[in-house]
Amino acid sequence: MNLNRRTAIAAGLGAAAAAAAPPTTHPRPTAAGPRPHPLHAETPTATNIPTARDPRASQGRYLSLLTTAEPPHPTGWYATYRVQAPHPGPYTLTAVATAPVETPHTEATASYLQLSVNDALFTDLAHSQPHWYESPPAWGDLCVLDLGTVGLRRGGNTLTFRVTEPTVLDDTVAYALCLDRITLRPARPAPPALREASVPRHRAPHPAPLRLTLDRPAPRPVLVRYTVTDYFGHRATGGRTTIPAGATTTTVTLPAGLPPGHYRVTAEANDHPLTTAFARLPATAAPTPDSANPFGVNLWATSLLPPSRLPEFASAIRDMGAAWIRDGQSWPAVEPAPGAYDTAHHDRTTRALRAHGLSVLDVLSPAPEWAMTDASLPLPADLRHAYRYARRLAAARPEALQLSNEPDVDTTFSTGDAHAAFVKATALGIRDAADRPPLVVLPGFAQSGPFQDLVLANDVVRYADAWAFHGYPDPTEEGEPTVPGACEEQHALARRHRVSVPLWMTECGAFLTARPGRDLTHPQQRRQARYLVRSFVEGLAAGNTRQFWFAAPPLHDDGVYFGLFDRDFAPLPAYSAFAALTSLLGAARPLGPAGRLPAGAHGFAFDNGRGELVTVVWAQRPVRVGTTVAYDVMGRRLPGGTVTVSLDPVYLVTPGGRTTAATAPPARTRLSPAEHIVLSQRHPARNAAPGKQDGDAPPPYGYRLGRRTRMTVDVYNFGAEARYVTVEAGAMSDDWSVRTDGDARVRVAAGGRVGVGFTVRAGRATRRRVDVRVTFRARLDDHVADRREVPPSVALVHLK
Repeated sequence: MNLNRRTAIAAGLGAAAAAAAPPTTHPRPTAAGPRPHPLHAETPTATNIPTARDPRASQGRYLSLLTTAEPPHPTGWYATYRVQAPHPGPYTLTAVATAPVETPHTEATASYLQLSVNDALFTDLAHSQPHWYESPPAWGDLCVLDLGTVGLRRGGNTLTFRVTEPTVLDDTVAYALCLDRITLRPARPAPPALREASVPRHRAPHPAPLRLTLDRPAPRPVLVRYTVTDYFGHRATGGRTTIPAGATTTTVTLPAGLPPGHYRVTAEANDHPLTTAFARLPATAAPTPDSANPFGVNLWATSLLPPSRLPEFASAIRDMGAAWIRDGQSWPAVEPAPGAYDTAHHDRTTRALRAHGLSVLDVLSPAPEWAMTDASLPLPADLRHAYRYARRLAAARPEALQLSNEPDVDTTFSTGDAHAAFVKATALGIRDAADRPPLVVLPGFAQSGPFQDLVLANDVVRYADAWAFHGYPDPTEEGEPTVPGACEEQHALARRHRVSVPLWMTECGAFLTARPGRDLTHPQQRRQARYLVRSFVEGLAAGNTRQFWFAAPPLHDDGVYFGLFDRDFAPLPAYSAFAALTSLLGAARPLGPAGRLPAGAHGFAFDNGRGELVTVVWAQRPVRVGTTVAYDVMGRRLPGGTVTVSLDPVYLVTPGGRTTAATAPPARTRLSPAEHIVLSQRHPARNAAPGKQDGDAPPPYGYRLGRRTRMTVDVYNFGAEARYVTVEAGAMSDDWSVRTDGDARVRVAAGGRVGVGFTVRAGRATRRRVDVRVTFRARLDDHVADRREVPPSVALVHLK
C-alpha cells in the first residue's frame, strides 16, 4: 500500500493514552447563541515564531515556522494568546493551520501541536490520522483543524500553542507550522457530561477497572449508567455508579470472570451517552521467541502516529502478540544532499520499538530528487548512491531491510530490469555493512505480473534473505472479503524459480469503507476481525514464514479505513482477534488442511510449538463440530463436546498433538566478486518505457526503440578491488540484433562505474509494439578464484 510520497490502543490504550490528548468530546453547538471568539494568529501576546505575509490569510499575515534549529528550552516554539470569555464553561477550539498528516487536498504537513490553557501543563493534540485527514480545506496548504474542547473561566484566559517535535517534510526533518486564525465557540450551556470511559490494558483474569471521567467538576452528584457488551453483542455486565459533587472521576471494577475478548462500553450521564471499547487479553501471551514468531503489523509511524503515542502504542502491539513492525523512513529527508545523512529522527522510533521487544523491518523509500533523472524516477540514476544509502541504514542494525514498496504499481516509467539493478546495489550495500548485517528482503510486490517476472529474470533472489509480496481482497467485493490467491500464486512462482529463501507477506488487509467522522460500523468491525484471522491462517498455511497486517494505527485513505484501532485509539475487535490468534497459534507451524470436517467447513492445522495441535475452522453457514477443547475468535474458551462453527473462526486444540521442528533459515553465503558486479541498462529518456499506470497498463511494457537505437550498459563494481569485466549481449528474437559499439572489455575500479556502448537494431520482420527480451551478460577476466558469471541484466524492448 502506497501511503504517500514520503514513505511509502489499547487493549484500551488505557488511561495513559486517553490522557495524552485533550478532551475530544463535542458539546452541542449553539443554534444562534453567542458569537465565536476569533484570534488572529499573527498577533499573539508572546511568541518566538516568525510571521509571513499572504493575502489569503485572515489579516494578510500568519505565523510561519520552518526551521531545523532545536526549539529553545524550556519554551519550545510557542505562541501565547489572551482571550476574554463572557462566561465559564466548555468552548470548542478550531484553527486554520497546517495539519500534521497529509489530507486529500495537500501533501504539506506540520509538527504536532501541544496546548496549555491558563498556564496548566501542556497536553499533546495527539489525535489520530483520520481525525486530521478529514479536516476541510481553508486556503493554500492550510486546513480548518478541530482541536477539541477546552474549559475557560469567566474573564481573562491564556492559550499557548507549542511545537517541540520535528516532522518529516519532503527533503528534511524540521519543525514546521503555519497558523492563521483561531476560533473559540461557546458550547450550549449543559450539565457536566462524560468526557472519557477507559479500561487500561490488562490480561484475564486480572481485574478490569472502568474509569469514568466528566468534562468538568460536578456541582452535584452525577449518576452514571453503563453497559458492557461483548463481540457478539451480548450483555456482559452493567450497572450504575455516582460521581460525587466536586469530583470529575470514579472507578468501577468490572467482574473478574469476564473472558478474553473485545468489549464495548456504553455509558450515560445527564442524558449524554458515550461509547468506547477495550480489549481483555488472553491469559497466555504469545510465548514464542521473536525468531519463530511469524506475526507482524505495518506501522508507518511518521505518517500515522503522533510521537507522544509511540511508546504506549508499541507496548499495545507487543501485548497483542506481534513481534515484528514494518516501518520506513524518507530517503530524501535522511540524505537531503549527497553524503549528508541524518537518521536521528527515525533512529528514535526504532529504539522505542525495540525497547518494547519489537523487531523492525525498515522499507527503503524512493530516492531524493537530486539523485534522480526523468529517465530514472523513482530510482537514483547512479546506483552507487543506493549502495551507500543502504549501507548507512544497515549500520543502524534494524533486524531487516526491505528494498522497496510496491514498485510494480507506482506511476513512473521505471522497469523491472532497472529495479532489479537497484535491488542488487542496495542488497550489496546491506550485506557489506557488517559481519552480521540485517536481513535483506526483496521488494513487496503488489501483484504477480510482468514487472515481477522481469525482476526475477535478473537473478535477484541470490542477493536476498526473503522474498516478499502483498495481497488484498477485491475492493469492489461486497460482504465478507475473500482471501486473495496471492499466497498460492507467489509460492508457485517461487517453486518455478527454485527459490530456497522464505516468503514474507509484508502486507495483508481488508478494504472497508468509512464515512468521514465515523468509525466502522459494528458489522464492519466483526467482518474485519474475521478476515484478519482467515488471512493469517490461510497465508501461514500456504507457507508464509512471516506475515504483516496493514495497518496497526487508525488510517483513513480516500474513504477506506484500515487499522486495528478506532479514531480515538480504542481497540477494534480485530485487535482482540489478533491477540487470540497469536496466543493460540504460537509458532504457527503449518501441518496442512484440516481433515474430517463437516460439509461446508474449512480449516487448517498448526503445531503451536507447545506440544499442541491447533486447528482453525470456519464455515459460511453454521455447522456443528465435535471437540474436547475449543476457543472462539476472541480467545474465549468454549464448553467441550460440540461447538458451532460459522463465519467467526473457532480454534480446536488437541493437547499433545504431533509437532514439527522449526524450519531453520537457509545459511547466508558470502557474495562473490562476480556478484559484486551489477549490470544496468541505460536508455535515453526518449526511449523510456510507456509507464505502468498504477500497474494496470496493457502491454507493451519495455523500452520503446526505433529501428536503430544506441544505449549503454553500466558496469558497477561494488567490490573492494578493481576488476576487468567483459560484457556481451545475448541473442534476440523477432529479427532483433545487438552489437557492441567498441571495446566490451573494461576495467572498473573498486566502487566505480564504466559504461559499455551497444546498438540495438530492429530488422524488417520485427513486429511493432511486441515486447522482446534483451539480455546482457558479463564475466570477470582477471585471475580470481571465483570465475562465476556476473548475474545478467534482462530487459524488455519493443519497436515503437
